[in-house]
Amino acid sequence: MATTTGNAEVAEVTGEDGVRRRDFIEIAAVSAAGVGALATLVPLVTQMSPSADVLAESTTELDISALEVGQSIKAVFRKQPVFVRRLTSNEIEAANAVDVDSLRDPQTLAERTLPGHEELLVVMGVCTHLGCVPLGAAEGENKGEFGGYFCPCHGSHYDTAARIRKGPAPTNLAVPEYSISDTTLVIG
Repeated sequence: MATTTGNAEVAEVTGEDGVRRRDFIEIAAVSAAGVGALATLVPLVTQMSPSADVLAESTTELDISALEVGQSIKAVFRKQPVFVRRLTSNEIEAANAVDVDSLRDPQTLAERTLPGHEELLVVMGVCTHLGCVPLGAAEGENKGEFGGYFCPCHGSHYDTAARIRKGPAPTNLAVPEYSISDTTLVIG
């Protein structure tokens, strides 16, 4: 091999296919750094997604096929109580007979229920005064002066449509977003 001194050094470093050892080392180092960065980022990104218990609490499904007229059930939605009541015809009449303009938080029963399911009232079981859990959802509990719910902590009385009628609570019991398909009630 007849080369000059400068070319002889290049010939020793460069292989037969023209790739230098330094190129291989650089490619290996960049590849290792990329794999390391990916191995670090994957756990950081996946820890930001909601856990299984949070996803499970995002909706609550209830079978309402066994809920008879006049019955109530209590459920839990996002760690808060929910009252589901199938209103009787007398309770519906009493709710519709109220002059809405006389209410502190004016809402009709139709505004608080789904169209076609006016007999099914779904409300959060949290008093809007200080967050107590009102009575009236279970059989035999005090339903207050208006036949709906009663918060014994500070004396708030709600009617059959869960509207505030007497006491310190500023607003009606909240109605969560819900849907009904056949015999399943989905809250959330």
